[in-house]
Amino acid sequence: MCGIFACHHHPDVQKFKPTALRMAKAIRHRGPDWSGNFIKNQTILVHERLSIVGVDSGSQPLVNDDSSIALAVNGEIYNHRILRKSLDSKYHYKTHSDCEVIIPLYMKYGVDAPKHLDGMFSWVLYDANEDRVIAARDPIGVTSFYQGWSSKTPGAVYFASELKSLHPVCDKIVAFPPGHIYDSKTDTTTRYFEPTWWDPKRVPTTPVDYKAIRESLERSVRKRLMAEVPYGVLLSGGLDSSLVASIAQRETLRTRAMQTQGSIASENGDGELVGIDDENDLSTVTLLAQLHSFSIGLPGAPDTEAAIEVAKFLGTRHHAFTFTIEDGLNALSDVIYHLETYDVTTIRASTPMYLLSRKIKALGVKMVLSGEGSDEIFGGYLYFHAAPNKEEFHAETVRRVKNLHLADCLRANKSTSAWGLEARVPFLDKQFLETAMNVDPQEKMITKDRIEKYILRKAFDTSDEPDVAPYLPDKILWRQKEQFSDGVGYGWIDGLKDNAELHVTDEMMKNPKPEWGDDIPTTKEAYWYRMMFDEHFPPSCANTVERWVPTWSKQTDPSGRAISTHVAKYKDAA
Repeated sequence: MCGIFACHHHPDVQKFKPTALRMAKAIRHRGPDWSGNFIKNQTILVHERLSIVGVDSGSQPLVNDDSSIALAVNGEIYNHRILRKSLDSKYHYKTHSDCEVIIPLYMKYGVDAPKHLDGMFSWVLYDANEDRVIAARDPIGVTSFYQGWSSKTPGAVYFASELKSLHPVCDKIVAFPPGHIYDSKTDTTTRYFEPTWWDPKRVPTTPVDYKAIRESLERSVRKRLMAEVPYGVLLSGGLDSSLVASIAQRETLRTRAMQTQGSIASENGDGELVGIDDENDLSTVTLLAQLHSFSIGLPGAPDTEAAIEVAKFLGTRHHAFTFTIEDGLNALSDVIYHLETYDVTTIRASTPMYLLSRKIKALGVKMVLSGEGSDEIFGGYLYFHAAPNKEEFHAETVRRVKNLHLADCLRANKSTSAWGLEARVPFLDKQFLETAMNVDPQEKMITKDRIEKYILRKAFDTSDEPDVAPYLPDKILWRQKEQFSDGVGYGWIDGLKDNAELHVTDEMMKNPKPEWGDDIPTTKEAYWYRMMFDEHFPPSCANTVERWVPTWSKQTDPSGRAISTHVAKYKDAA
């Protein structure tokens, strides 16, 4: 991940420059490797860089030969090599960065440029010849991005990777919508991402194709191995992260074998390979001696034990970290500062991930693969047991995927970026989404014969394929869902609730702050988080937050452990 801050049509951009640099510095944790800025006319772009691809030459903002176009990007473009082949061969690339391809792409396609990108990204491009700013965000919102305005500088528009860079200079801020592009020429924001599954009322009827699901996810993981730095996988021990880890390990072993056989040429002596997939000509991967995997939990946590079992099965070099409830409580205010939310579910799950990310970065790893998105796509949360029919089941999956940028994507992006670590999420690949979201939702429904995410599990079940090695042990492949905040240890949530009781009185619950309006916390835990949020951010930032509770359920606690299905399952197991 990187951090960007930009302002277009500022009345005195030179005078504003020190402030702009200070706003960017507030998100330097996202990009600790280098800083850069570009000023022209009334526009300034500032960039804080985390170098993953094009390490030696990819400093930003990127500019074309005559400096008429400047670009600041946060993200990764997985198809950049393929795009370079299809664009103007006369364009002079100054770097090996995957992001520079956006400049000639814009020169050829204008505001349609993002439609051609395969990756996760937020970017701001300035075209000096037209005095025009273009800003775009990836289809699902894997990377965080915000837009702001100030009553003190009417006509100016601001952009940043995080709220903390905008609220000191803006009095109106919105979350930049995923899959959209802003054009200052028309002062409009329009949706460029138009997948076939977007309309929740269009219920798919396509039968499930297990082979297509498996191959699509494998391609997605393969793309995301593009890196020139040490990388690893987050391994909770649940189905989603375990599948990602399994595929990544298979790709690592396959690529190493191809290198040994001489079918892939090494560019240098450090094991850096180009074109790990001949069919798609994907980009660069640095082979490690052994794939690293990482987990975290309270001592004896359900997920930690499962993660260790998976790592042993796969042969990864596993790091099973532990944390205490006190560690988590001490980090809460910092977590809310970095997450920029007061949503209970997000904070519960983000705190262990935040602590884990710090430990991972200390080991020298800069990129990890993670399993976010699967539960939204396949209806994996336990409350989906209560879906009354396939139409509502499908509509809820569409709604959840569309809102990922306010929940799990926000968690994955900001928990890791807080320590200069990048998280990549294969389940949210737009090609994989096209495959998985177009399956007849009846196939995804949870019945007495089908556990949640049945079709994903079945796609990677090789029990009837004697020539294919198993991806996971059966007990992991068919293990019931644990929400991350539960799986790290049940004492974690209990500890949060107990401490909220100490900080929030009954009288406080009866008298919420007037500036909260109708957004009133319903539990003491939620009230506690909102108070901490208010310590960091003004009320104008609250409209970017969404508080989540399960559909088809009357519970006030969003924990999966509170769902009756989970209770029944573990009573039976006992």
